[in-house]
Amino acid sequence: MPINITMPALSPTMEEGNLSKWLVKEGDKVKSGDVLAEIETDKATMEVESVDEGVVAKLVVAAGTEGVKVNAVIAILAAEGEDVGAAASSGGGAAPAKTEAAPAKVEAAAAAAPVTETKSEAVATPQPAPPAATAVGDDDSYPLAASPLARRLAKEAGIDLKTVAGSGPHGRVIKRDIEATVAGGGAKAPAPAASAPAPAATAAPAPALAKGASEEAVLKLFEPGSYDLVPHDGMRKIIAKRLVESKQTIPHFYVTVDCEIDALLALRAQLNDAAPRKDSAATYKLSVNDMIIKAMALALRDVPDANVSWTETNMVKHKHADVGVAVSIPGGLITPIIRHAEEKTLSAISNEMKDLGRRAKDRKLKPEEFQGGTTSVSNMGMMGVKNFAAVINPPHATILAVGAGEERVIVKNGEMKIANVMSVTLSTDHRCVDGALGAELLGAFKRYIENPLGMLV
Repeated sequence: MPINITMPALSPTMEEGNLSKWLVKEGDKVKSGDVLAEIETDKATMEVESVDEGVVAKLVVAAGTEGVKVNAVIAILAAEGEDVGAAASSGGGAAPAKTEAAPAKVEAAAAAAPVTETKSEAVATPQPAPPAATAVGDDDSYPLAASPLARRLAKEAGIDLKTVAGSGPHGRVIKRDIEATVAGGGAKAPAPAASAPAPAATAAPAPALAKGASEEAVLKLFEPGSYDLVPHDGMRKIIAKRLVESKQTIPHFYVTVDCEIDALLALRAQLNDAAPRKDSAATYKLSVNDMIIKAMALALRDVPDANVSWTETNMVKHKHADVGVAVSIPGGLITPIIRHAEEKTLSAISNEMKDLGRRAKDRKLKPEEFQGGTTSVSNMGMMGVKNFAAVINPPHATILAVGAGEERVIVKNGEMKIANVMSVTLSTDHRCVDGALGAELLGAFKRYIENPLGMLV
């Protein structure tokens, strides 16, 4: 019987992915463990391996296709001894909900997040006919066969979409198809029937933008030709979705304190000067952010009631402080995690963070290196930002926003002095970390920052 290869779920939150490249072609023999394709998720590029042996009967989804839904059939294998042509024609039905796990790995890296591959009975499933093309402007009844931009361009040019051959995924009409039709003098839409003359135009206010407005409604607010459209990639879609969910479901509560960091800066310089050397290079170089990670982890250890996650039925109390660190990468943001940070030395945190940050920018992180965690740190101090409030990243209950350390005038014992001061703001999930508990956590963090020798014992 034919074997359906489906789009794997490479993370718990993944709903769709981009099939960037096939590494096999129709007619190839494959065995268990062979790499079949490269899949782009919102965070990384993964390789999908086969868990079955057979012959590639059909590549259902073309390389370069974006937005392929999880569990959608992407290829069909013919089992040993099975007719390849028959398998190609009989497979490809809807994938069943139950899936079989198969290994996946980060591109050019060692190992592993689960992917899925599904077997189904060889049942010929008739495919529904594509929606009929519509005339120009019939947007509501033509939602799948043409992009919104293509429909708008066709309407402006008077092109009948029925006459345009689509070159997008699954025959979808896209921008270049309309442009090519216009250049070739394509068929015009029939003129509307004559009607009574319209009343004289009067000035009208710009239309209000309703919540969830369509792309066409948004674009009508701008002058034609005054903008370019840049499609959202998978990462940007996931970031938008998770941030909306966070602000809609988590009651954020904010606590801000100022921390004097002169002692921390002095200790950092002393530790870096004392770093052992190997091949004339220091074995570590601490940053202020490394010390912030350690201080946050120790604060969570000292205030365990704040090291939690919320669920509808239980409070999840974590035994370790796994600190995610926001790293800016092209097109978005990712938070690699320092696991058990409260137990690690500053030098270990520093070297691990450098490795994670480098691989994050190359999109080479394994899923387990950026999923989960118990809190996050977002540091914009190096960008000159004085203070800000960060959005909590579920399932975390807290996130620490770190501003720039700068010289400020402070008053001590009735006298004005100059000190290096850093403002930090803790965002908490008020369902599980109340204001007093958040203040206690931030107070513990402040003590470690202002008395950094406590992080060495």
